[in-house]
Amino acid sequence: MSIKRQITVARGDGIGPEIMDATLKILEYAGAMIEPQFIEIGEKVYLSGETAGISGEAWESLRRTKVFLKAPITTPQGGGYKSLNVTIRKTLGLYANIRPNISYHPFIKTKHPDVNLVIVRENEEDLYAGIEHQHTPEVVQCLKLISRPGSEKIIRYAFEYAVKNNRKKVTCFTKDNIMKLTDGLFHKLFNEIAEEYPQIETDHWIIDIGIAKIADTPQEFDVIVMPNLYGDIASDVAAQITGSVGLAGSANIGDHIAMFEAIHGSAPDIAGKGIANPSGLIHGAIMMLVHIGQAEVATKVHNAWLKTIEDGIFTGDISKGGPAVGTVEFAEAVIKRLGQSPTTFAPVMYKERLEKDEVKHELSPLAKDRVKPDVVQELDGVDVFVLNNTYTSEELGEQLEMLAGSDLELIVITNRGVKVYPGGFPETFTTDHWRCRFQFKANANKTNKEILNLLQRIDDAGLHCIKTENLYTFNGEKGYSLGQGQ
Repeated sequence: MSIKRQITVARGDGIGPEIMDATLKILEYAGAMIEPQFIEIGEKVYLSGETAGISGEAWESLRRTKVFLKAPITTPQGGGYKSLNVTIRKTLGLYANIRPNISYHPFIKTKHPDVNLVIVRENEEDLYAGIEHQHTPEVVQCLKLISRPGSEKIIRYAFEYAVKNNRKKVTCFTKDNIMKLTDGLFHKLFNEIAEEYPQIETDHWIIDIGIAKIADTPQEFDVIVMPNLYGDIASDVAAQITGSVGLAGSANIGDHIAMFEAIHGSAPDIAGKGIANPSGLIHGAIMMLVHIGQAEVATKVHNAWLKTIEDGIFTGDISKGGPAVGTVEFAEAVIKRLGQSPTTFAPVMYKERLEKDEVKHELSPLAKDRVKPDVVQELDGVDVFVLNNTYTSEELGEQLEMLAGSDLELIVITNRGVKVYPGGFPETFTTDHWRCRFQFKANANKTNKEILNLLQRIDDAGLHCIKTENLYTFNGEKGYSLGQGQ
């Protein structure tokens, strides 16, 4: 007899316990060889004083079992509470968020009956790095971090996923027409890695029109890979147009640990009413079963779920005013159909796959060369950010030109990214946050000492420097965005 696989389970908050109980009951009747190890996470843990929403004992369970089935949790409103999902994903290296989206026409109403796309979302960086600062009374900042190895991992995962799942095309979404360095790096790596997969068709869309096309013509997509924030938004749009966000499951894959969940939240407004749809978590559990090598059980559960939908058994979010069943009744309907196959939908057949066969981000020799290239990094100047409510842009510019010294020169001043000196327009609205760009002259002594001397002169003049960003070139190419007029 097979040994049961230990998994870590969190019943969550809001509707979480209801849909988790329903899901585990289905897995039990389907013959899943699992042994749940329950942990407490979420609102109760937050309010007990643990600002991360998870205890040390829970971390130990996750690192021991390496598989996490998680119901939705609630993050208390107010400052000081971190997103537990983000914390778990980043702490455990769950870099790949896989979100399949499928239409179940004609049984579940949708304007797009032919959707069958998978969104592969980067899970660890981008704006979700959560590095924010308040610089002035009027201006706050959030850092968008896109790394070469982080982008390499998720893009390669998307191509490997396509190959192993017989997908034909991988599409990239970015906004590199505006964010030319961050999103530009992601797009550049996508193009480079695509060359290693000539059998896969590729294309690229700017994120705004790309999401519009998901909403309008989703059947044109197969696998889509994108940075973190875009992937979060796009996957919810894709899930909703299939009929309901409540249908979608999600896998968060790392090299050592994996987490499986529904993509929706804890829905406290309907908690305890017994009407929540467990389908998203059921689909997350199906992905988990495939991951731990129990494909036969995953096949049985998925086909029973499809048969339930074919038989017109829906929770309220799907019936949309028609006859509906509750959470428990829906789970019982799936259990009743275990061993049956759908007749309108194509039956599902998962192949046995061991965890060691899961897509990894091991890099090819070519990719390794890209991640650690031979780079000459040279200091080229500095952006000095100044708090200023006293001087006009002209007055500030003239003063900083006198303070630049012999090795540096003031190139441009911007306010909220708009050039205001030299040659700014009086119609431009400004705040108290001014970026002042200094660059080294041709034969200057290009050292941090010269920048520190500049900052000392600015301070002695009574101006308030709030931060600096050094400007570098990499193999002669500028590693910074150009200001207007440069």
